[in-house]
This record gives sequence, C-alpha cells and structure tokens, in this order.
Amino acid sequence: MDPVDLPSPVVRRASARTDAGALERDLLARVDGEVRFDAGTRAAYSTDGSNYRQVPIGVVVPRTVEAARAAVAVCREHGAPLLSRGGGTSLAGECCNTAVVIDWSKYCNRLLSVDAENRRCVVEPGIVLDDLNRQLAEYGLRYGPKPATHPNCTIGGMIGNNSCGSTAQAYGKVVDNLRRLEVLTYDGLRLWVGRTDDAELERLTASEGREAELYRGLVALRDRYAGLVRERYPDIPRRVSGYNLDSLLPEQGFDIAGLLTGSESTLVTVLRAELELVPVPKHTALVVLGYPDICQAADHVPAVLEHQPAALEGVDRQLIHFQRKKHLNPAALKELPDGRAYLMVQVNGDTREEADGRARALIDAKPDDVDHAWFDDEQRVRELWLVRESGLGATAHVPGQPDTWEGWEDSAVPVHRLGDYLRDLKRLYEEFDYGHPSVYGHFGHGCVHTRIPFDLESEEGVARMRAFVEKAADLVVSYGGSLSGEHGDGQSRGELLVKMFGSELIEAFERLKGLFDPDNRMNPGKIVLPYRLDENLRLGADHLPWEPETVFAFPHDDGKFSRAAARCVGVGKCRSSEGGVMCPSYRATREEEHSTRGRARLLFEMVRGGGDAPIAPDWRSKDVHDALDLCLACKGCKTDCPVNVDMATYKAEFLHHHYKGRLRPLAHYSMGWLPAVARVVALAPRTVNALAALPWVARVAKALGGVAPERDVPVFAEQRFTDWWHERGGPRGDGHRGEVVVWPDTFTDHFHPAIGRAAVEVLEAAGFRVKVPEAAVCCGLTWISTGQLNVAKRVLGHTIDVLREDLRRGTPVVGLEPSCTAVFRADAAELLPKDPDIERLRKQTRTLAELLVERADDWQPPAVDARAVVQRHCHQYAVMGFGADRKLLERAGVDADVLDAGCCGLAGDFGFEKGHYEVSMACAESGLLPVVRAADDATLVLADGFSCRTQVEQAGTGRAPLHLAEVLAAALRGQDIEPERPSPPGPRALLPLAAVGGAAAALAALAAVRRSARNC
Repeated sequence: MDPVDLPSPVVRRASARTDAGALERDLLARVDGEVRFDAGTRAAYSTDGSNYRQVPIGVVVPRTVEAARAAVAVCREHGAPLLSRGGGTSLAGECCNTAVVIDWSKYCNRLLSVDAENRRCVVEPGIVLDDLNRQLAEYGLRYGPKPATHPNCTIGGMIGNNSCGSTAQAYGKVVDNLRRLEVLTYDGLRLWVGRTDDAELERLTASEGREAELYRGLVALRDRYAGLVRERYPDIPRRVSGYNLDSLLPEQGFDIAGLLTGSESTLVTVLRAELELVPVPKHTALVVLGYPDICQAADHVPAVLEHQPAALEGVDRQLIHFQRKKHLNPAALKELPDGRAYLMVQVNGDTREEADGRARALIDAKPDDVDHAWFDDEQRVRELWLVRESGLGATAHVPGQPDTWEGWEDSAVPVHRLGDYLRDLKRLYEEFDYGHPSVYGHFGHGCVHTRIPFDLESEEGVARMRAFVEKAADLVVSYGGSLSGEHGDGQSRGELLVKMFGSELIEAFERLKGLFDPDNRMNPGKIVLPYRLDENLRLGADHLPWEPETVFAFPHDDGKFSRAAARCVGVGKCRSSEGGVMCPSYRATREEEHSTRGRARLLFEMVRGGGDAPIAPDWRSKDVHDALDLCLACKGCKTDCPVNVDMATYKAEFLHHHYKGRLRPLAHYSMGWLPAVARVVALAPRTVNALAALPWVARVAKALGGVAPERDVPVFAEQRFTDWWHERGGPRGDGHRGEVVVWPDTFTDHFHPAIGRAAVEVLEAAGFRVKVPEAAVCCGLTWISTGQLNVAKRVLGHTIDVLREDLRRGTPVVGLEPSCTAVFRADAAELLPKDPDIERLRKQTRTLAELLVERADDWQPPAVDARAVVQRHCHQYAVMGFGADRKLLERAGVDADVLDAGCCGLAGDFGFEKGHYEVSMACAESGLLPVVRAADDATLVLADGFSCRTQVEQAGTGRAPLHLAEVLAAALRGQDIEPERPSPPGPRALLPLAAVGGAAAALAALAAVRRSARNC
C-alpha cells in the first residue's frame, strides 16, 4: 500500500464544550436506561483509583447493549466525548474524563452463552469477573486472568486495561484469552473483530465502505511500522503500555481484538466479548519462601520459574508490617516463614499427589538459607493469597505513615534483571527522600507494584513527583522494560510513552487513533495527545479544602473531616456482590452512588470546593444527603474497606450538621429517641401493645413516626430486664472470678429481657458476680445513628457518671447488644476523646463471649451439641470481631455455620424508616433469609443483634433467632432451646384497656419523653 494511504494522525485535543442540557434531553428521549446529569452522580464518577479527577458531563446506565449503541449515537450527534467504564478501579486515570460516562455494570452484566466443549463464552462488558467464574463453575471452567480486584472488576474494564493478575503467570494477559470482540466506533460502525486470515483480510480490504477503510488503514499501519514494533516493543510478558500494534503482525494473525485490548476506551466501545476459558485447577499447593530482603527474593525468581508455577508473587517486609499495623489478615500473617521478604509460589496438579509433589520439588531445590512454609488446604491457601491481594489497601493510609499514592505503581522489566532493577529503584527513592515504600507484585513476570509518599498538595511536591516519575521512566527503559506492566497508561504514563517507544511509534499511535476516532471523542487525553501527568490532579498544589468543625474527633485523619472524606482510594471492594458486609446498599441497588466509594466521592467533592466542583461546600447539600440516605450505617466498611472508610460515622456527622436548627424527619424523633420513648412506654406496656395491635392505630402511629407501613411495631416486654433485676434482689453467687457489669441496653431491657436474664444466669454459673446499673442508662446509639450528636454526648456523659466507680475499679462491662457494645468500643471515644473514663469504658467493654473466653478460659460451658446458622451483627463484625464467639460455640459443642451473608438489612432504624423497606428486604434476601429458610427445624438460628432477630422474625420465616446467652442458659438448665419473646396481645381482648389507658398513656408520653431523655 502506498504511504499516502496511511491514516492521518489525530492532531487535536478534544474540546469538552457540549450543550449538556440538550444532550441530556436527547439521551432521555432515546436511550433505554438511566440518564443522570445530576450533581451527585457526576461527583460519584469524578475519579477512579488514580490521582486524577475530571467531573463527567453526565452518566448513562444502559439496560441493554442496544441502549448503549443509542447513547453513542446521541453523543455523536452532539459531539460529546465518551468514556466506557467498568468497575472504575483504574490506577492511571483512564476511567475519569470530562465526557459522557457509560457505566455497564448495573444491567449489561449477562453471561450470554457458553461453549464448554471449545472452552469459550460470550459476555456483556459489565459482568464482574468473580460473578462470571461462579456461573462457569458448573462447567469446570473459568476465565484465566484474575486481577486483585476480581470481586468487583468487570470484563469490559479488564479488556480496556488488558488486565493480568497473579494467574497471568499461567494464563497470560486478557489479550491472550480473547477470541473476538463486538465493537462500536464513535462514528457508528458496528462489527465483530478478531484474528483475520489472509483471504478474509483481502476480501475486507477490497470492499467499499467504512469497514473496508478501517481494514485498509490497519494494513497500512502494519506495513509501515512492523519493523519498529518488532524492534522497540519490549520482549517481556508484562508489556501493557501503548497500543497493541504487535497484534497486527502476521505471526499474531492480524488480530484486531488483540489490537483493541488495552486501548482504554480511546478507540472503540466494546459491546460484547467472546472469551477463551481454561479448566479450573483440580488441586493447588502454595509454597511461601522467606528471604533476607526483597532484592534477593527477586534474584531467585528465574530459578523458581524452572518449576513452572501457576503464580509467582513477591511481597516485601514493609507490606507485611503495614498489614500488621492495620490488622489485616492476622491469621495468614502468622503462617509466614522466617524472612523479611517472600516469594509466594502456587503450583497446580490434576491430583493432590501431583500438586504436592511439585511443591516438594520446589522446596527441595531452594537454597538452604531460605525458610519455607507450604499449604495445600484450600481455605488456608485462599487466606494466604489475601496477603498479596491486599497490597494496595495495605499500603494506603497506614497509621503513623505519610499518605502514599500511585504514579509509578506497576513498572515491569525482564525477569532476570528484576533484582538489580529493584536495587536501582530503591536508590531512586532515597535520592528523592521518599523513604522505603513497600514493593511487591507479579515477580514471575517482572512486574512491580508500589505506592510512594508523594506530596501532591504543594507546588514543590508536585514538581518533585514529576521529576521522580521521569527518572523512573528512564530507569525502566534502560532495563528494557515497560512503563506499565498491568494498570495501563491513562494519564499517569501517557505523556511518558515517547521515552519507551520513540517518536515514530508515538506517531503510529496517533495514526491508529485517527483511524478509529478522527475527532478525538473517545476518552480524549489518555494514551494519545495525553494530558500532562501533573494536571487534573485530585489534590494538587491549589487544593485548599473546606475544613468544617466537627463533633466526632476523627483521630485517624488528623482531626480533619476533609482528610476523612479523601480517605477512599477507589479500590472498589465495596462493589463486590458476595463476602463480608460491605456494602449492603450497593448490593441491593447496584448504584455507584450507593456504594461506600460513591458516597466517599460525594463527600470529597463537598469539602473540595473549587469552580468545577459539582457540590458546594455546605452541610445542607441535598445530593450528599440523598446518597447517604440509603447507607445502612452497618459499619461494614470500617473493617472490609482496605483503607477503613467509616461511612457510618461520616453519615452521623453529616446528619448532625444537615438538620442543625431545623425540623428532622419523623423517624429521627420516633426511633432516634427510642430509649426515652421506651422508658415512657414502660409505664403501661400492655396498653401500648394493645393499641399497636389495632390495625388503624398501628397505621396512624407508623405514619406519625415515619415508619415503613410494611413493618410490624415490635412488642414491648411487660417486665423489663432491669425491673426483673430489682425484684430479684441483686447479685448472687460467690463471684470468685470477680465483678462484671451487665449492660442493660434499650433493646434487651425493653424488648427481649429474657436475653438479659439468660446472660446473668450464664455469668453467675461461670463464677462472676453480676451487677446491673441502678440508674437509667444508655449508650446513645439511636441518637448517633440519626445524627443527634449533642444529645448522644450528653447521654454518654450521664452513662459515665453512673459507671465511673466501676470503671475506675477496672470492672468489665458486658454488652449483650452488639451495636451498643460497638458504641463503647469505638464511637464513644471519638465523641468524647478527652475523657479518660470513656477510654476506660472502651478498654473494659466486652461481649459475653469475649469475657468468658478471656476471663473464664477454664470454665466448660454446658454441652449444646447442636447445629446452628449464625448471623453476625455488622457492628460486631466491624468493631469487636467474632473470634471469641467461634471459640465459645466450639467449646459448647455447637456446629456453627457462621454466615458470610452480609448485613441483615434492618440495621437499627434503617429498615424501619419509611422509604427503606425494599432496600432493607433486598439486603436480607441476598444472603441471610434464604439460608434461614433452608435450615431444618433441628438447626438453631443464632443472632445476637436485635435488628437481625427482628428482620428474620418479620420476614415470615417462621423462625425466632436466639441470642448466644439464651442458648447457653437453656443448656445449663437442661431445657429445650426456645426463645422467650413478648407476644402481641389479642386486640379484642385488650380493647377496653387500650381505650381507657390509651389517651392517658399518650399524654404521659408527651410530657415525659424529654424529661426521660435528660436522664438517659
């Protein structure tokens, strides 16, 4: 082909000037999907996992692939830039732009077909990798590449980034596991592409039209640049930088799907993908080798590669140290061998003997001074891999360390030069005074991950970051490596590609871009004609965030709400569909705005301010309020989030200021003031229960209280736990193990007092002398969760007054309701950080199981000898943990299936509040309720949380879950284990009582609520 037939290079930056209003109207009229141009949505999509931020024009969530095609057509008519987005975890800035963002993940996430015989499947781009592999499991197949973000990354995003992960050691990158793509160009050409044989290529180039023009241009590019591609593309397994022009070479079969893989939405929109699958390994074994330092570990990689591992990862001592500081993966860390750096080597086999034999051969061949540990138990192997997969989260926001950032986090070099490269990289850290950042990564492919303590908030710091990255790029090129070995170029590395490829190949990239997207509308400014690596920074030298006064102390963020709002680094673990607790509202809605990450983005935009900020720095923001409205305040993110975002606390702080000086929602009064209301109800519980049993009264009461009409009003106990305690006459038994205070939380005291009685019985049997506070007390939970923080502080102050003497004597406080216990263990210290008695309360508060395991380890609980499904309360999961409960249940002979089913969905007042019922039930149906329904009658259902028990009871399961204390107490008595719950009265039988007493009780309530609250 004559050189004049070469496609012209794209030569201009795209302008983002678009009539957003007209564009939105046309999208709404023609696209079957959700079209969102509101400030909250734009804020939620303003950044990805990188250092960069660009507020989108709007977001389209198509319901079908055809709807996405229509959205592209509308954008084309308006000349609007376009960006396809997967899981939004990209680390180089390729998933944020001033463009219309198409989010495929909510609806276009189907597995369309499976050809098991030929090991292929066809998928839509929004399907999440783990979800796909769960569906493929029945065929004994899986998709090979597995990034660390596998619970939440989408196949479309993996194609855009040419993702890899640890399993790429065995299976290669996405480009190596892709058969065909259905793609759409910005100008409307839709076609399937893949490998093209000579006859088909000749036919296509001889035709007329846009497709023929495209193929002729690609042939011309191949012919012009083939020699340079062979010469300058690094011959390493982890070359992810640049466009895959090598896929056009004859030896690659003129593979257009391969060419487009890793193009980061800059060339086409991917509509469907045909993937090549691999068999699920039948057996695996993991060998962990310990070395004196990470460079020596890297030196040993070539020797390990001789054993053909399925995965070969490197981890340095800093990463382990950071995980210990952040309490990540504690059990797995104890399993590591001696050493200050590690190689994690997985081998597979068709039989257990084959996998173990390969592991032993590797161990036999290691140097004598290298320690080792090896595992072939599936659960332990999975736990050990979490040590490596937690890398990004573990190295971000480490207590006592400066914040670290991406920017040079995935370079790759030839494997045999990896050790020397790491030594030079460490010297470069020292030259720029960046200390000793952790290095880890896919060492079997020479790929290195790291996060560096760049100063991104001063002009000098940003300039130093730029100078470092430029030198680091020169370094990796001198080693024959790639700027990116996994995460792509985006904005972090786009500007530097000329160092790696030279100006002629950069021109080839621009010509390729000009062929597919001549007007530069597809994700402009990334890879080709890129933004500078030091512009569009999420922080930047001009970052001067709003610093509002707060009620919570935010001790982990230097006392600044702005730092708390910037804590999220975009890993996206909150978008997973299984495992852990975080984030129940995302699992129910599949909405970015209702994920922990999305809410964090809105809060960041709120405090960021600035001319282009979609949200003003104002606590009264409706957009932020709406995003936080569906936050269950479950605290799952406090533990599950790799950087410990605590959205429940952020929500409480926001609500405090949002409603300051104005009327609150009705539920904030009815349920926020529940402890005070319950004490008034205790004056006439039978009357209140009788009134609540009348349908018309219940409807009116729920409407006045802002309660969902679908909910039943819980029945108040006729005798409170504290009243029983007073009638009983106080402590009994010898108390040889010392005194404990049993905390009479509102839920136990007023609704399920049998739990309190059971706890007293168990503790006395174990040798403790039990006390119960004489005065009315409360932890303040309901006021905290509704953002009434000043009241909560007064309530906690009163509680400390009541408990002060016991606290100063070191008496343990036993919490029976996990959410209240969690207040004492976490929230109270952040509300009253300067009170030493609050700190004593934090240290001395224990769950029932913790107390028995820690202080009565020689006490043998009664034999229960039963099976049980156990729902952990979210706050216990997040704050106290469940280890002691597991031990105690095991000692009692309970065969416990501790559910990893997420939040029950009720979450205190959340599931009762009007407008939340559907989300509440969707959360429950995603995990908890199906398991409870499937349990046979002989299987116990255990749930220490009042919310969890109530959700199960009100969902029509026919089961009434038990508290741990009830199970142990019934076994002590040798009785059948049955819950003792207050029953609703028959409304006909109690109608006269209700009629006579109702009015008096209501008047008494109005007069006494505020008085009672002062004495909480």
